[in-house]
Amino acid sequence: MSNSGEGKAIAQEFQTHLVILGGLVALMWGVEIADQLFFRPFLQSTVDIYGIIPRTAIGLRGILFAPFLHASFAHLIGNTVPFIILGWLILLRETSDFFWVSLICGLVSGGGTWLFGSPGVHIGASGVIFGYLGFLLLRGYFERSAIAIAVSLGVGTLYGSLLWGVLPMQYGISWEGHLFGFLGGVVAARLLARKRI
Repeated sequence: MSNSGEGKAIAQEFQTHLVILGGLVALMWGVEIADQLFFRPFLQSTVDIYGIIPRTAIGLRGILFAPFLHASFAHLIGNTVPFIILGWLILLRETSDFFWVSLICGLVSGGGTWLFGSPGVHIGASGVIFGYLGFLLLRGYFERSAIAIAVSLGVGTLYGSLLWGVLPMQYGISWEGHLFGFLGGVVAARLLARKRI
């Protein structure tokens, strides 16, 4: 392939990543803007009731909806940056990996929170973000490739302090979602590992 062909392929891949991450972030922001402008000022309940409500039949829908719901703009801003950075690091290897990791992390985080979470409504993308963190940290261990190990070390240096979030240290924070999300990331890293011989 010529240099111009390689350049076009890289540009096209970057554009695909931008559309995927940008679309998901736009959806999260669109839901929160609609919630803040149209639901909270006029209704007793907001769209946040569609989050995970542990051990209730209706709360099962939250496994699908919770990652797109946030308690406030501050909550959403806090999740947007790591979602983009960690999500993009997963996309760099292969686009399909991003979807598999997101699905596995979302299901494990949501399912674990539904089964074991404290009473209340659990919302936010942080369970999936902790899943991305777990995937990127453990990918190097399972793959044993130089690039995967370098990414794991880099992510550990930049985001390793987030691991405190899997402990019940702060009221109102769904540490269960963080813990099970991280475990989902470990499962995804194991399932998607490409061993180097």
